[in-house]
Amino acid sequence: MSGMLSWGIRSRAGRVTGELGRRWWAQGPAAGARPSALRAQVDKFGGVTVHLQQTDSTAHLDEVTFGAMLKDSLTQWKAEGRAAVWLHVPILQSRFIPAAASQGFRFHHAEKDSSTLTLWLGDGNSRLPMYATHQVGVAGAVLDETNGQVLVVQDRNKTQNAWKFPGGLSDPGEDIGDTAVREVLEETGIHSEFKSLLSIRQQHNHPGAFGNSDMYIICRLKPLSFNISFCNQECLKCEWMDLGELAKTKEATLITSRIANLLLYGYREGFDKIDLAARTFPAVYSGLFYKLYHRKLPETYENMPNLE
Repeated sequence: MSGMLSWGIRSRAGRVTGELGRRWWAQGPAAGARPSALRAQVDKFGGVTVHLQQTDSTAHLDEVTFGAMLKDSLTQWKAEGRAAVWLHVPILQSRFIPAAASQGFRFHHAEKDSSTLTLWLGDGNSRLPMYATHQVGVAGAVLDETNGQVLVVQDRNKTQNAWKFPGGLSDPGEDIGDTAVREVLEETGIHSEFKSLLSIRQQHNHPGAFGNSDMYIICRLKPLSFNISFCNQECLKCEWMDLGELAKTKEATLITSRIANLLLYGYREGFDKIDLAARTFPAVYSGLFYKLYHRKLPETYENMPNLE
């Protein structure tokens, strides 16, 4: 058995076996033959994934028929020793959710136009990973090294108009440095270049993250332009401020003051003492890459084989 389920059980030769499956493929859906199992893909962890939006025939099923198909499928998957089921339901087929819930499925997460339900089939408690519960905010500390001035803003929508670094939420699939550069440009009109990562703040039960956890990352950026044209909808003020002044003023957020002191130390003593630089490496997943942030290594260690 190949492990791929498609309106019945497929053999290694790709033929559909079972009387119900033969009737389905010979007569077609119009003839009224109901397939015995949902189409599913087997993952590398031993589970199966069902995308209802990829199964056009289910779009015309009623809830009772879908529930019967799902029950047949679960019997088959359990017999095959599958560990879990991931059921992706498009919003226009949400009528199938009660049938899935009655058979033990629970919500895992929802996106714009689909929801994902899961059911653990293995022994013991579920070992399925939880959905990501963090939002990632990124700010850019744009420092002009020629005069020691840094770019700061005051948010228009905050109750306390304190100086801070421009920034915002990272988009899915967007690198940290790219987020910082984009947000600085959108808020201030300043073009910049990513140089390093400076700090990471972790905060839980964040009201702005719907009660989930929040990661706030500040990057050091190099300015490529200097004429400010800030967004009036987001910013009340925007200016270049002396780094020493920012480190001392009481009109800055606590984290801004802390990073201003860190920048001042790097500006005076060398950025190699504060920078977490980014390196790109190939991931274990074919064709994918990741970025690793860390302090710069001495050449003798940088060129050592099998460093990872």
